[in-house]
Amino acid sequence: KKKLKISGRELLSVPIQVFGLEQLQVLEMSPERESCLRCRMELLPQEIGRLRNLTCLYVDSNNFKKIPAEIGTLSCLERLTLSNNSLSSLPPEMGALQRLQSLHLANNSLTELPEPLCQLRSLTFLDVSDNKIDTIPSSIRHLEKLETLLLLFNSLESLPEDVCLLRNLHTLWLGNNHLRSLPAAFGELVNLDWGYNYCSCNFEGNPLESPPPEVCSKGPEGIRDYFSSLRRI
Repeated sequence: KKKLKISGRELLSVPIQVFGLEQLQVLEMSPERESCLRCRMELLPQEIGRLRNLTCLYVDSNNFKKIPAEIGTLSCLERLTLSNNSLSSLPPEMGALQRLQSLHLANNSLTELPEPLCQLRSLTFLDVSDNKIDTIPSSIRHLEKLETLLLLFNSLESLPEDVCLLRNLHTLWLGNNHLRSLPAAFGELVNLDWGYNYCSCNFEGNPLESPPPEVCSKGPEGIRDYFSSLRRI
């Protein structure tokens, strides 16, 4: 088997037989997405490190409080979903997942964007919405391939200038934080889709003052003009 799905509300642990499937590439242990249910697993066993050929691991909507360090041995992993768990931290070994392209961490209890995530040079999608994150490390600039960054419903009061170096960003959602200002170079994120039909840069729910919301709605050119006018004063 190269793909395995295990489901059921009463799932308490990973069946030990799973770790003998060394050729497994896709492992899904989440409830059906439309069911709005959670599984009851609280522990991802360290034996997960035996599945060295995994490319996709779906374990969202469980009750994990901790991820084992052995996750860092899954060198082929490209997609990892850990949303809707009870995680307050991540192991530093996750920084070794250099093929990881998509990481879902929404609706956990993270209070910061873990430094190891900023080492994932292949990452193109990162969702850390609905946590308690209040700071973004300047090392986020290393995520040069990042195209989608979702930071909604956190506790951010500011953004580092380094976010403005993520020139491949197409989608950046910042809604429902505590942002009062944006970095002066924010208007340099010219690859954001500022189209009228799809708001790829979301500020709703922030007490923005500099620049004010009406300026943000004008897109990168309006933001650049705003900060240029401040420099002339």
